[in-house]
Amino acid sequence: MLNFQHSSLINATRHQVWEFHQRLDILDILTPPWQPVKIIRREGGLDVGAISEFRIMLLVIPVRWVAEHTECRENQLFVDIQTTGPMKSWLHRHQFSDENGQMRLTDSIEYEIPGGWLAEIMLGWWVNSRLKEMFRYRHQVTKEYCESKSSN
Repeated sequence: MLNFQHSSLINATRHQVWEFHQRLDILDILTPPWQPVKIIRREGGLDVGAISEFRIMLLVIPVRWVAEHTECRENQLFVDIQTTGPMKSWLHRHQFSDENGQMRLTDSIEYEIPGGWLAEIMLGWWVNSRLKEMFRYRHQVTKEYCESKSSN
């Protein structure tokens, strides 16, 4: 099992950041433009049972990725798992907490790469580097949007 975590302080309220994540176009906004990802559908918002479906390109092979929300606590947390996709397992926790008058957004991912420990040794560094790149982008976009709304 591999782990990834990215956390940022945002000068906005938890409610503002939560509302931002509820936008109908949030997946379009938070998908880095350089990533070979096509959003197929998003149903159910952040609630338990919500579904997000993507088509990602692994080299030249299109791969379907479906995530389902399994937990949701308004303004605090939502969790999704991969139900169909390239990973053996995938659990993604989105946490919202208060910290010194700001809001901390933390994305934590536990995942397994198919192929066992050898695949994790060979590919884990690469997957983590892609996740780091993606979540830097996502957090920066979230921070810029929510802080601009907070100052209005």
